[in-house]
Amino acid sequence: MLTYKSSGVNIEAGDALVQSIKPLVRNTFTPGVLTDIGMFGAFFDAKFPDYEHPVLVSSVDGVGTKLKLAFMTGVHHTVGQCLVNHCVNDILVCGAKPLYFMDYFATGKLQVGTAEEVIRGFTIACKENGCALIGGETAEMPSMYAEGEYDVAGTIVGVVEKSMILNGSRVQAGDVLIGLHSSGLHTNGYSLARAALFPRYTPDQHIDELGATLGESLLAVHRSYLHLIQPLLQDNLVEGLSHITGGGIVGNTTRVVKEPLHLDIDWSAWQRPPIFSLIQHAGNVPEEDMREAFNLGIGLIIIARASNVETIRTRLSAQGEPSVVMGRITE
Repeated sequence: MLTYKSSGVNIEAGDALVQSIKPLVRNTFTPGVLTDIGMFGAFFDAKFPDYEHPVLVSSVDGVGTKLKLAFMTGVHHTVGQCLVNHCVNDILVCGAKPLYFMDYFATGKLQVGTAEEVIRGFTIACKENGCALIGGETAEMPSMYAEGEYDVAGTIVGVVEKSMILNGSRVQAGDVLIGLHSSGLHTNGYSLARAALFPRYTPDQHIDELGATLGESLLAVHRSYLHLIQPLLQDNLVEGLSHITGGGIVGNTTRVVKEPLHLDIDWSAWQRPPIFSLIQHAGNVPEEDMREAFNLGIGLIIIARASNVETIRTRLSAQGEPSVVMGRITE
């Protein structure tokens, strides 16, 4: 006799997962959340009394082949945090504050403990960013994924005052690029990194120059820059922002620096974290590919008027955040 369970889908496991994550998810709820877990759709109050003309900003993303490191090491909570923080940064550089996040978790055979760890990571980052985990989907699809593997994606929605939208229109020649450090690769370049590193190293191998195992360094959580940048936005000190993801520093910053403006980057202005040197040397990776695939130690770039640079850097320093002047906008 063929049943749904014998064909590979375990509804009981899905129900057990929902019950185990309910307290975690509810802990992220903000006053705008109007429904509990389990409805066909999630409800969020669209009243924004502090905004004259609120504009919703949304983004969707995944964490790419960083998941392969989670499979190799058995560490699953960091990729959940990475996904939320990545999405938060993507709308932050538009000027937006996050409201809520929704996740998608898909696997061949649902392992409740693994899925719970991933979702725990979502809730940790949502709580840190003041963002509600308002809903999600868990899909069990036999034969679609290798045993023990899964995929995740997330959608975030935030809000920005229309007059405060950052889209590149305020950037002008003479503006200065201020770089904020990344925590490592963040969520990009892992296909190249794995191809370069793993013929020579193993994830559990301690690398002296990293001060950690290779797996720990590669799984470092993608930083959220929300709490550093929001006060600067509120005081109108920022003309543009760039989140350094796939495409690197140039590929992402040219999204908000339009012709005839040009990026004049001083590539020697900061010291690259050793993980990038390790990748480049292990794989004999050309410099052009390094710049295109990786953030090279700069996770977010602030574009500011020259007259505001000292104020911005002083305020960042007061929060314990070092920064680097890494170039200018020219014509």
